[in-house]
Amino acid sequence: MSHNPDCLFCKIVEGKIPSKKVYEDEDVFAFHDIRPAAPIHFLMIPKKHIPMLSDMTILDEQLLGKMMLLAPKLALEAGARPGESGGFKVLLNNGADGGQEVYHVHMHVMAGPRPWKYQ
Repeated sequence: MSHNPDCLFCKIVEGKIPSKKVYEDEDVFAFHDIRPAAPIHFLMIPKKHIPMLSDMTILDEQLLGKMMLLAPKLALEAGARPGESGGFKVLLNNGADGGQEVYHVHMHVMAGPRPWKYQ
């Protein structure tokens, strides 16, 4: 599995930087955002170091699909309201113009009563 010793998120996966874990399996790690933009806000990352969404290939298709399918389950477990009156947001930033700050693919999962910082 790819790893970058200088990457903040790789250090979190390794336990070198503390985090408030939401979920972990052999491929994915999820943890609460340290600057939440919504009442519920966590990040889901692949354990494999991939700098940006645009760097993912067909070989990462299953990993990305797994993350997308985990998002609703983890959002509900974190307290998101179900159904049409509830819901959650999934956000993937890619590159500087896309607002990416940490260059390790990460999915923001946000939920809870509005308004939020990111509308």
